[in-house]
Amino acid sequence: MAHPIFWPTALLAGLVASSTLAQDVDCAKAYTQFDMNVCADQDYKAADAELNAAWTEAKATADAVGAGPALLDAQRKWIAYRDAACEAEAAQYEGGSIQPLIRLSCLTRLTERRSTDLREFSRP
Repeated sequence: MAHPIFWPTALLAGLVASSTLAQDVDCAKAYTQFDMNVCADQDYKAADAELNAAWTEAKATADAVGAGPALLDAQRKWIAYRDAACEAEAAQYEGGSIQPLIRLSCLTRLTERRSTDLREFSRP
């Protein structure tokens, strides 16, 4: 067994290797669970960026008509709902390597729907 002082170095090396591998994943050919999880994370990050853009537009629209505080309250509640719903969806896979994929896919799906809703809100 390795000496305890070497564990932090080994852990750091593993994290750096995982990060490097994640950058090399071809999501069009993602066949391993690791690759699918990495790609799902990338999809969620893209959906979250879209949500932030839609939020900026919706908030400006809401502020212009005096509905900014109500929209902010709704958005905060929606985020809590989304996170809880996706945790529940992923809970049945607790301990499995697919659990991150299930959670991230749910987050992506609900975030994309919310972006659509916010864009509709911004339309006159």
